[in-house]
Amino acid sequence: MQVLQVQLEVGPDPAEVGRARRWARSRLVGSGIEDDEPVAETLILLISELVTNAVVHTGCPAVLRMLFGLGAADAGTVRVEVADLSSCPPTPRHAEGEDTNGRGLELVDGLADRWGWQPEGGGKQIWCEVDRVSGCTAAAGEGATAAAPAPVVATAAAVACECEPSRPVTTARLA
Repeated sequence: MQVLQVQLEVGPDPAEVGRARRWARSRLVGSGIEDDEPVAETLILLISELVTNAVVHTGCPAVLRMLFGLGAADAGTVRVEVADLSSCPPTPRHAEGEDTNGRGLELVDGLADRWGWQPEGGGKQIWCEVDRVSGCTAAAGEGATAAAPAPVVATAAAVACECEPSRPVTTARLA
């Protein structure tokens, strides 16, 4: 099976998130995923959240990667990876009430079929996967299985911390 990988360098400016979304939309269409497919909207939201987290919480450039053609030929799994220069693990938070922050990783956990993070170079890579077959149901909160342990939760801020290298972590939503 052939896998197509495309990537975009994203600057440390929150305005770059919009550029990343536009770029990702064009790559989705180029891979055969139409703009109006529910899986496309799910992927764009996931990309927006992961790129926003990388840019806002590290203040450094990041790299957005999309990999097409993973999994079984009929499944068509799309993997999204965002690598940044911070070695700190992602810190899931729980937003309450009218909080304007703290929902990003909750959204990723709710929409992706699988997600996790691992060290990459001097920083880290956060990734998620959406199966085209279940992409529509994943957006509705169905179709994921518990296939891996819960994420590692850290309490350090991602901007200025020095973290110990960590093992790769895989997570999946519990159905």
